[in-house]
Amino acid sequence: MNHDAPELGEAHYELVISVDARRSGQYADVDKPRMREQIYRVLETAFTHATVAREAVHTEDRGDGVLLAVPGRIAVTRLLGLWLVEVHEGLRAENRGLRVPLGLRIGMHVGPVRHDERGISGRAVDLACRLADSSVARRLLDAEGADLVLVTSRSLYEDVVSGGGKFIDPAHYSPARLDLKEGEVTAWFHLPGRPAPRIPEAEPSTPSPRPSAPSPAAGSPADADAAADAFDDHDDIEADGATPGRRTGPGGVHYNVIGDVSHHHDNKYEGNVQIGRTVNHDSGQGKG
Repeated sequence: MNHDAPELGEAHYELVISVDARRSGQYADVDKPRMREQIYRVLETAFTHATVAREAVHTEDRGDGVLLAVPGRIAVTRLLGLWLVEVHEGLRAENRGLRVPLGLRIGMHVGPVRHDERGISGRAVDLACRLADSSVARRLLDAEGADLVLVTSRSLYEDVVSGGGKFIDPAHYSPARLDLKEGEVTAWFHLPGRPAPRIPEAEPSTPSPRPSAPSPAAGSPADADAAADAFDDHDDIEADGATPGRRTGPGGVHYNVIGDVSHHHDNKYEGNVQIGRTVNHDSGQGKG
């Protein structure tokens, strides 16, 4: 009988580790078994080097990753320190010579975990998974061209990481606010073997461009309407023509006008044509 095994339904404080592969959806079906073999080889080798017995670690397969729970009797500093270093070194070794290197996102949090016959559950499990799957973790891994990114919860950073330890340097962590389903939380990000990362800014949402109306053909009725609109939109002349002003005609030509202005282009006139007003000199008023 394994006395260390947690009883079903009881909550025990454990370290939850969520491991996700980068861009797993882009792997072809024939390549996914190799990717999964690499993940398990890296993780299990790291547990061996960190002297953590495999049977002490709860493991759940997630297809493109692994969900782990480590009992409280095993020091969390060993997982944050030596184990993480070994994961990083193992991942680097696996990636040598690969055209598309394997990248891992690891989320960690300590909290109450419940075990049942099918696996583990609890808010601690949810948070660890959310951290590993966060958009900041994804962007950071791509922006830095890194093999591995670790994301810890705020409580794990404050309770364990901030105190330092073997292979643990709190100065190599950077905080960021995450907008998760449960609300906003603070998380701490670390790229093993590198200084504190610069958190990438959120990608701005680009509005869809509005479709533009096609330009009317020269000489068409629409072209004439556009020319008329050009005059109307820039008409700041008084109705009686007494105030000088500036009008803009087709093609960006400017006119300084007192009174009316007419624009004639490619027109053919037959017979007597009157352009402009008929002026009554007695009254000084023009007749339309």
